[in-house]
Amino acid sequence: MNHSPILDRLAGLGGAKWEVYFAAQAMARAGRDVIDLTIGNPDVPVPDDLAEAAIAAIRAGRTQYSDGRGERALRTALAERYTRRAGRAVSPEQVLCFPGTQTALFAVLTGLAEAGTEVLVGDPMYATYEGVVAASGAALVPVPLRPESGFRIAADDIARRITPASRAILLNTPHNPTGAVLGAEDIAAIGAVATRHDLWLVVDEVYEELVFDGTVFASPFDVAALADRTIVVSSISKSHAAPGFRSGWCVAPRAFADRLLPLSEVMLFGNQPFIADMTVKAVSRPSEAAKGMRTRFATRAGRLAEALSTETNLVVQTPQAGMFALIDVRASGRSDRDYALDLLDSEGVAVMPGTTFGTTLQGWVRVALTVDDARFGDATRRIIRRASTLARTGATA
Repeated sequence: MNHSPILDRLAGLGGAKWEVYFAAQAMARAGRDVIDLTIGNPDVPVPDDLAEAAIAAIRAGRTQYSDGRGERALRTALAERYTRRAGRAVSPEQVLCFPGTQTALFAVLTGLAEAGTEVLVGDPMYATYEGVVAASGAALVPVPLRPESGFRIAADDIARRITPASRAILLNTPHNPTGAVLGAEDIAAIGAVATRHDLWLVVDEVYEELVFDGTVFASPFDVAALADRTIVVSSISKSHAAPGFRSGWCVAPRAFADRLLPLSEVMLFGNQPFIADMTVKAVSRPSEAAKGMRTRFATRAGRLAEALSTETNLVVQTPQAGMFALIDVRASGRSDRDYALDLLDSEGVAVMPGTTFGTTLQGWVRVALTVDDARFGDATRRIIRRASTLARTGATA
């Protein structure tokens, strides 16, 4: 039987990337004590007031069909939020609502890219980016993110990879998996490249409210000169500990939002009204859930870095934001995949191999900072114990 070429383009780009996660889940079901540091689930439940807002909206009958753009009240709340942030007027007509950042990104790239075009993306990258670019038919052009530059994407590296087929630059700041945050100077330089070559800037900002103390968030959307070429995608999944609610959005130039609307409508026809009502409450003020997570995640990353630097020669790249830290495991003498599988088998600690996120992270693993302090401390001790065992048996870790 025949099928669409999109299925061939996406072959191997889905669940196959989560090998260690699935292995860890199987071990846990079999009764093994596993500490899962693979997935970025928030370490707290959705705040009670948001859950109650959704429940109240259901009871009030907010379960009917939605506006194709998303509920007007939510688009207004989001427009007001981005107006305050950018210092210029953003209208509700610039906002489209989607079930999560992932769906928003899929729609946006489908609306921008096609076969014969290219999308430039930092490598390493969030695990689904390869798939959303491939789904559009475009080619993904990786731009290496260098450890010595704090894994921040560099404008010069982007410029060297631009061709006549280039259509868009996909940015992620704060960045998953590295925790890097682009500064205002980075944004200005990247914006100049995009303007010079007439490229779109698509910016995934889902970790905006999880920037650690001492680091300042910046966005091309907030630069007036870049407003007509910048599209933001985001959600409440991370900031409000609500990944299962699937409430996201894109904010774009009005002309592009109008053109994207029919695609959104044939996909989804808006988001669920009762979830939209809860999201209005969420986005209208800074997230208290994010405030606590910022403190806990930064503290756990710092403790991990201190412990591994003292007890092993594994090296932690301390993040500036987000839910993850990176460990350079090249001293173990193993590939990142072999290291992750060995750590899971020997110590019951599940981490993500770096090559899940791109070739630049060969020899690195990503560690989620989202288990409680006691379990995270236990995981750190297990990592150290395995490094000591390997050292005694002739490895260099």
